[in-house]
Amino acid sequence: MAAGGGGGGRACFVLGASGETGRALLRELLSRRLFARVTLIGRRRLSLPEESGAAVSGFVRVDRDYVAQAAELARAGGCQHFVLQSSRGADLHSPFLYLRVKGEVENLVQAVGFDRCTILRPAVLLCKRQESRPTEWVAQQFLGLVARVFPTAYSVPVETVARAMVATVLQPGEGKVEVLENGAIHELGKAVPQQGA
Repeated sequence: MAAGGGGGGRACFVLGASGETGRALLRELLSRRLFARVTLIGRRRLSLPEESGAAVSGFVRVDRDYVAQAAELARAGGCQHFVLQSSRGADLHSPFLYLRVKGEVENLVQAVGFDRCTILRPAVLLCKRQESRPTEWVAQQFLGLVARVFPTAYSVPVETVARAMVATVLQPGEGKVEVLENGAIHELGKAVPQQGA
């Protein structure tokens, strides 16, 4: 999510609005009426061959390149605050592709030079996906049970991430770049004050 503008003319855009967190974020933004304009940016389902090389290339393009390009365009358009959903363990030196790409996109977005950049690093996202992912479903069932005992350790509901994103926009920043790990996301997402409250 990226936000900019002042007074009643504030606007934001949501990149990845068709994803689980994107949909939760959109519901949160619309229910709160925080912005005069909310623009949604999504993509159609990619028709990639099942070949692993093509799948890797598609993942890198969507999760790193598109996000970095959107950040550059947002900055050029006057965006002041960019909120990036990354991942717990993101590290540009990681041997794991997923975590390495998340680390790379964090660096690329920070380098754009926003007045303020907030990076959220959630653990496993708990949600009811529209598409079927059997392995992920089993993991979410297990983590849902674990979350009852250790609520902030291994997972976070997408609605909590969305509320935390909104909270970062509503409160003053603690610096030019803020990195919020899973525990901080849970804290911020507990309760977001109503605008003007």
